[in-house]
Amino acid sequence: MARVTVEDCLAHEENRFALVVMAARRARSLMKSARPLVNCRNKPLVTALREIASGRVHFDRKSSEVVEEWIDQQRGTARGL
Repeated sequence: MARVTVEDCLAHEENRFALVVMAARRARSLMKSARPLVNCRNKPLVTALREIASGRVHFDRKSSEVVEEWIDQQRGTARGL
């Protein structure tokens, strides 16, 4: 795969917002020394997108639940909780 596109990733996760949450979480884990699931020498975010596009990274539950949880966490952070 020469370039990874959003369309490549959307084949595995149809919700664009959920895709962003998933890619961000995976990129953070890669930055904390997680082992990449695909062979590439890219920065963590591009590697995360490549992993999603290859179908190797996905949520362990419904993406709508993950998005709602993320929104609730952000609301709590904004309130200073």
